[in-house]
Amino acid sequence: MYHRFEENKYPSTNVKIEDFKTHLDIIKNSNFNFISHTDFLTAINSSNNEKKILLTIDDGFSSFYENAWPILKKREIPFIIFINTETIGSSGYMNWSEIKEILKFDFVHVGNHSHTHDYLVDKSDAEIEEDLKKSIKIFKDKLNYETKFFAYPFGEYKKSYIEIVKKLGFDYGFGQHSGVMDKTKNKFELPRFPINEKYGEVKRFKTILNTLPLPYLKISPDEKYLNPKNNPPDVKVTFFKDGPNIKNINCYSNEEDKWRKSKINFISDNEIKIILEGKFISERGRINCSLRENTGEWRWLGIQFVISDL
Repeated sequence: MYHRFEENKYPSTNVKIEDFKTHLDIIKNSNFNFISHTDFLTAINSSNNEKKILLTIDDGFSSFYENAWPILKKREIPFIIFINTETIGSSGYMNWSEIKEILKFDFVHVGNHSHTHDYLVDKSDAEIEEDLKKSIKIFKDKLNYETKFFAYPFGEYKKSYIEIVKKLGFDYGFGQHSGVMDKTKNKFELPRFPINEKYGEVKRFKTILNTLPLPYLKISPDEKYLNPKNNPPDVKVTFFKDGPNIKNINCYSNEEDKWRKSKINFISDNEIKIILEGKFISERGRINCSLRENTGEWRWLGIQFVISDL
């Protein structure tokens, strides 16, 4: 997942264009296949181990159109760009003519990223639904276009928010928690690796490409939106009995806004409880679990919680 390109005063969401070119070259030279939105359904449900890349860009910044789009167009690399309809045409963002231009190419898909790009997870269900309905209407009015792909602003969601996304006809919901997609992932809580100046460094990028999914049967709690009553959450992960051996799994979490190695309670051979030593106090609580295979490759699972502003 990318945001800005060569907007160096925003390092947390920016990637340098030369680094972006390097990323694309690394992917190509690693014999990965870029997939389009139409290939995605087959890929996400596949049982084989063939690795594929879905490239996504959030927000529709002008720097994408000016700096990244010419590269992707020349190489005909498929991608999904998620736009929030309120900002289109504003300073620093693409306009509708530019969006219509890129949509002429069949390897381009425009996904929905809400209307306001507000912290919708803190809004009422009625407010969330109104916002998304407005964006859907604008898609239809401006582009005569519908999409089944939705990306949560800031990667934040809660159970009722997911139900609204489903209700309004989307088939997929993308977050911003790191991880590798496979057929066991909840299609409305899909992970993505965010890439920026810090996390787009070549060594880390190569590590991401070599990361394998960590299949799971269930993560609890289902509700990822935390308030004082359910923070810290009681986190359990149930894996498949015929899945990877989890005895060497390690998890790290950022409760009390301090990253630390988490204690793990093995409930059974395929279920763990992640022990949190305090409350999540930043905007988002994160847990990242990794498992090293005998081949030297790493499996990765990211879990994200959102902290209520109440």
